[in-house]
Amino acid sequence: MNSKLTILFYISKRPKNKKEKSVLICRLTFMKSRKQFSTGLFINSCNWKSKQQRVEPPEPDSKYINTQLSLIRQQLNQAFLFLQVKGTPFTVLDIYKQYKGETPKDEVGVMQAYHLHSDRIKKLIGIDIKLVTYQKYLESGKHLQDFIKHEFGTKDIHLKALKNSFLGQYEYFLKTEKNLAQSTLNKAIQRFRKVIMYAISEDYLNKDPFLLYKYRTTRKEVVFLTVDELQKLEKHTFEIARIERVKDLFVFCCYTGLAYKEMASIKKDDIVKEFDNELWLQIKRSKTNKAYKVPLLPTALAILDKYKDEDSVFAFKNISNQRFNGYLKEIATIVGLDKNLTHHIDRKTFATTVLLYNDVPMEIVSKLLGHSKMQTTQDHYGEIVERRVSEEMKKLSDKF
Repeated sequence: MNSKLTILFYISKRPKNKKEKSVLICRLTFMKSRKQFSTGLFINSCNWKSKQQRVEPPEPDSKYINTQLSLIRQQLNQAFLFLQVKGTPFTVLDIYKQYKGETPKDEVGVMQAYHLHSDRIKKLIGIDIKLVTYQKYLESGKHLQDFIKHEFGTKDIHLKALKNSFLGQYEYFLKTEKNLAQSTLNKAIQRFRKVIMYAISEDYLNKDPFLLYKYRTTRKEVVFLTVDELQKLEKHTFEIARIERVKDLFVFCCYTGLAYKEMASIKKDDIVKEFDNELWLQIKRSKTNKAYKVPLLPTALAILDKYKDEDSVFAFKNISNQRFNGYLKEIATIVGLDKNLTHHIDRKTFATTVLLYNDVPMEIVSKLLGHSKMQTTQDHYGEIVERRVSEEMKKLSDKF
């Protein structure tokens, strides 16, 4: 790159400081582009000699100021020479950044970009994201750091060094060294891909090096309570009050599709009469912070009525998620349910046994589950619909 770098010092036109002195500005011109910055040096404008590019007596400290200007010019030329020797394209802004000791964008590392992205989303906690989301990024960042150390023997590598094979190697590492399941490692890679998109938007990268990468999708078996199992649980009465309460709350969620945090935070004011003159539950999803409305079925209403006399603004007394799931295991053993009963099963039961198995259309199920895309619902419960179709076809076959 043979273009010349021009360095010019001049007096700022901005208002003078309290001592009636003006600041000296440095202007860089390269490839018809300019970059201006303050030198931090103040002088009496009448003592500045523009053609000579120097300050003269009677300016106090004129010798020091001229020495500083000479040093700035020398450092700028060194930065320019350094970028020329590298042989890669650069701009006037890159020259300034090199002069200031900042890392040029094409030298930003993978982990450096990851940390910049993490710092950015940290400020969104409580606004657009939950704390747990930020913590997941930190966890995935640790996996990425370990992989780079394992694969390249260093703490970081340049973004520009990324190749399409990087993600395949990273995926293999997460499987073999971290023992992560496919669905879990997919999440880690998805977070890294978002960092790459951020790097592209900030001009750290020109294009996505992983454009051709495809995720290996997996389908987890949907575990839920069947109609018989749910009825068996509902009909069982426990003598110990706290066990009975946990059973009731679990059943309540089977008829509302609420996650644990949502169930635990229901306030009595969240139960409202809607346009159809029926009672609905109106809250915000803990995962997405979006409004969530679901009509209350008779079983859910009965459970709310059972605990309505409790002296609290909340519909149910608080109980930790860990204790809740601990009691559910005890309940499953007593009732005779051959399943690892956890609170998450209630949401699956709501979608399948309560909704899909009662011919509620998929788009309504998606709405009641609070999914932003119906594709999410179809990916999770498409197999259940197929099973339902199979059962109905068998009934039809028997008639023939």
